[in-house]
Amino acid sequence: MAESKGSKESTGPDSTGGTTLPGSKKRKGIVARLRPYAVGVMAMVVVFGGSAVIGKHVRDNKDDKVRNPTGAAAPAPVPTGPADSASPSPTAASGSKLQIAIHPSAPVTVTIYEDLRSPDSKAFADEYQDTFRQLLTTGQVELHYQLVTATDRTYGGTGSEYVANAAACAQDQSRFTQFVLQVWQHQPDPHSDTLADENQIKSLARKAGGIKMATFEPCIEQGDHIGWVRSSQADFAASKLGSVPAVEIDNKPVKDVRTSLTPAELRSAVEKEVKRVVALQATPTASPTLH
Repeated sequence: MAESKGSKESTGPDSTGGTTLPGSKKRKGIVARLRPYAVGVMAMVVVFGGSAVIGKHVRDNKDDKVRNPTGAAAPAPVPTGPADSASPSPTAASGSKLQIAIHPSAPVTVTIYEDLRSPDSKAFADEYQDTFRQLLTTGQVELHYQLVTATDRTYGGTGSEYVANAAACAQDQSRFTQFVLQVWQHQPDPHSDTLADENQIKSLARKAGGIKMATFEPCIEQGDHIGWVRSSQADFAASKLGSVPAVEIDNKPVKDVRTSLTPAELRSAVEKEVKRVVALQATPTASPTLH
């Protein structure tokens, strides 16, 4: 006798009340089928979430730690007599290395304080680059650059701090000057905070040439020199030099840098200091008197 429709529904393999046919598998419910995917997703959340926490912890520690870029220098000793009796400035004596030295070990040091986000610093760099190049060729002058980040407070954002850290990363590969030149040539409107953009900074590094990106990129991504940059800004603020650009010749501030100083006047002041130092170093030390 033929089975009724009702009996087929009650004894079929897909029914909830019937028995499973030998050799067939019972179909899983939707929760059971999705369980392995849910477990996988949770595992990924734990892994990547943990990585993010670890990464932040590493960056936070680097923010507090002052890691000097390769070749960082303290303020040079101020010549006060023969070459072997120059007295260091208080900052130099403390061991703080917050400056980048170009052509070190020359008799006279010219220190330039600059903010890579500042239009005024860019204008100064453009106007005085030939003067500084000429002074360096004499072999009697070394340049020290100290990075300042005050524009971040002025305009908001973190562009100045970010690009200063990148400049320090470039210095690790002896490409500070080349990287900073690209910053000046492509400096964006300071209101935009474009210098805080990672891709923009990497693009500038490639334009600078000679920078190994495999080393440079982790340095900027992890903020290796952020602590050093912040110490540099704090040191400048404590110096009471005012705003950037600021210049010192053997730790003595140059007046009217932003208002009336000219390249010719700066060169004249440096040459005057060179003559003073050469004369001091040529002065013989006093010989003991026999009695």
